[in-house]
Amino acid sequence: MFEHLLRDNIRDLIPYSSARSEFKGVAEVLLDANENPFDHAFNRYPDPMQKALKVEIGKYRNIDPANIFLSNGSDGIIEMLVRTFCDPGKDSVSYFTPGFSMYKVAAQLNAASTNVFELDHNFKLDEVAFVENLKDNDKLAFITSPNNPTGNAYSIEQVKYVAKNFKGLVILDEAYVDFSTVASGISLLEAYPNLVVLQTFSKAFGAAGIRLGMAFMHQELVGYLNKVKMPYNISDITQQEAMKVLADPARIEREIKELIVERQRLEKVLPEMTQVVKVYPSDTNFLLAEFVDSTKVYKALLDKGIILRDISRVKGLANCLRVTIGTVEENDKFLKALKEVS
Repeated sequence: MFEHLLRDNIRDLIPYSSARSEFKGVAEVLLDANENPFDHAFNRYPDPMQKALKVEIGKYRNIDPANIFLSNGSDGIIEMLVRTFCDPGKDSVSYFTPGFSMYKVAAQLNAASTNVFELDHNFKLDEVAFVENLKDNDKLAFITSPNNPTGNAYSIEQVKYVAKNFKGLVILDEAYVDFSTVASGISLLEAYPNLVVLQTFSKAFGAAGIRLGMAFMHQELVGYLNKVKMPYNISDITQQEAMKVLADPARIEREIKELIVERQRLEKVLPEMTQVVKVYPSDTNFLLAEFVDSTKVYKALLDKGIILRDISRVKGLANCLRVTIGTVEENDKFLKALKEVS
């Protein structure tokens, strides 16, 4: 179904195959991978296909494990998608701005061109205009929802429109979906096989340090990425820690709720500050705020040991800073320090 989208060299690629990726049973003696046989906890290579972990992710997200691909962070999946489907010097990647900068980086790393669509002044997406802006050599079209760094989400209907009217792959980047009132696009995968949904362990799951990204997609697409990935691309440590995270869904839900409450508190309090011009609506775990003088605020807070993300140089985001929602104590320190900026 998607073979025509592949790069020629990927289509012809014979992937590296380990004995353990080929073996389907339960092995009693492992003499295939030249490992140290003495049990030192991590003397064995990890499961190259992350089978047990995919089962648990499938339960949590209500999706067949066969439709799951895992990599070292969702940014690793972004790069791999460009590398798999975009011919260097020929194909293009489409995305909108302001938005996540990794799409451009991944395109540049793989010598693909970019087709950038500008959002309106309120960061709303005109999906009809977005589709009309797509070019014949666009292989991938990225939709970030909720969007980073603007914080707003786009509707399922908008995603469906783009997927229906684009001949390439639509990549729906949902890193912040757990904080949003908009439902995940995972439910669209059966009806729109050219849709790929990206998620991560780094935000709501509270496991940025293990570097684990998830992609949900048609099984044929999973097969192509399995051809391209390194044989043991997810460490055993990462797989074990991810299983621990998923074993405590109550903790995940509790922290999501607490962060949303804190986000709502900051959304209410920040506009009352003299340095703040505007706070934009957010469906994420951060707020985009416009300041009278963002450079002054950024440096003053930095002197107090409080780090925000300065995005004031991004087109359309002059004097804007991105504020991650912290704990109650962290947010109180931030608000107190901001009040002291004169």
